[in-house]
Amino acid sequence: MVKSAGARILVASNRGPVTYSVDETGALRSRRGGGGLVSGLSAIGDDAGAVWVCAALSDGDREAVRQGVAEPGSRMIAIAPDVFEAAYNGIANSVLWFVHHLLYQTPLEPVFDEDFRAQWASFEAYNTAFADALAEEAAEGAHVLVQDYHLSLVPALLRERRPDLRIGHFTHTPWAPPDYYRMLPDDVAAQVLEGILGADRAAFLTRRWADAFAACCVAVLGAELSEDGHAVTYRGRTTRLGVHGLGADPDFLRERAHRSDVADRIATLRAETGAERKLIVRVDRTELSKNIVRGLLAYRQLLDEHPEWRGRVVHVAFAYPSRQDLAVYREYTAEVGRVAEAINADYGTADWQPVLLKVDDDFARSLAAYRLADVALVNPIRDGMNLVAKEVPVVSDRGVALVLSREAGAFAELGDDAFVVNPYDIRATAAALHSALTLPASDRADRTKRLAAAATALPPARWFLDQLHALDD
Repeated sequence: MVKSAGARILVASNRGPVTYSVDETGALRSRRGGGGLVSGLSAIGDDAGAVWVCAALSDGDREAVRQGVAEPGSRMIAIAPDVFEAAYNGIANSVLWFVHHLLYQTPLEPVFDEDFRAQWASFEAYNTAFADALAEEAAEGAHVLVQDYHLSLVPALLRERRPDLRIGHFTHTPWAPPDYYRMLPDDVAAQVLEGILGADRAAFLTRRWADAFAACCVAVLGAELSEDGHAVTYRGRTTRLGVHGLGADPDFLRERAHRSDVADRIATLRAETGAERKLIVRVDRTELSKNIVRGLLAYRQLLDEHPEWRGRVVHVAFAYPSRQDLAVYREYTAEVGRVAEAINADYGTADWQPVLLKVDDDFARSLAAYRLADVALVNPIRDGMNLVAKEVPVVSDRGVALVLSREAGAFAELGDDAFVVNPYDIRATAAALHSALTLPASDRADRTKRLAAAATALPPARWFLDQLHALDD
């Protein structure tokens, strides 16, 4: 099926640019999201003939589909709720995410049984729905950018339907090394790789993740890797590999960080922490890979080993709930709260609360913490990139010292000017926090300038356009 009419540029992602809700009167209300894809599509202009294909995630989204309501330039796919749940939470978030972030407790998990096979069938159906929609919407020779691990099967499925298209796939997560990746059932491991290799180009946030993908293709499929490591050939087709390190959007961040609501949050935070105290700031979702608990334990170690910091520093920890429909995430969120409470109980005084933990999502408050931070703690077990590490230096008022895990994708760009840590090593992280807190002001200012320059080297609009233009090479 080749169409002469249709979209010339298409983006596919699980979440779209708009979400819908039904108000108390039964009317639909829409809310526009942000992020790199929204910025990228805006950058190409309204006359580009672009369409964004996404899933209907909520009851409001599904009602919008039923009524035929859609934002210009978007198509929302209504997938049966049970199929979506099995594909999204059962496979994408509980299997593929765990594999790529190396999160399994292997004595007990994973278990690939008949329940897994039923969920995998839903994942196939979910990806097929996207491939069908893209095939219907695309003009002849159109460029299609498929986003992330949720849609890893789409490129090959779309290639079968529309061999005329130029297809790119971008993975926003890390990629597991072959030994860990091969925990997946052999046929599933092969199917995921073959799915992405249906693209003309497969791109990643860092060269490390691209190399890991290539190594899996060689180990699992017996594919051939080019001499420079930048292309994989399998069954007569060659897929080029690319790297695009998504950066922060400096214009948006600096403007947004100086609005009145952020100023109000700064005043509130200073009242809560004390005007003269140094602040160690982290802003994360309570995602298992973010390593919030070990960060708290490292802060506790700092207070043990350097009692001179007691009463002089506060750990501002914003841990926003994530994936609370999964029991393991609810348990982790609760553990974050327990550890923070224990530190406050053991070390706190009448006029000093060592940990200020906030679990309600508030973007203005996050920006306020960015501006005030003396130290930013970003210590994930494993992260595709981690934009927090890039955003804090951009908006910092007085300069910030960055304590950064070597397992964050951002390490590739920011490591030279950060205090780099092994995310599992509590003592070493505590030592890095102490070094960061005692960094001379001039050194901190110089590091912050270099961090901000590296962090904004590929802002979202250019990141998107680079992927698009690379399909023409």
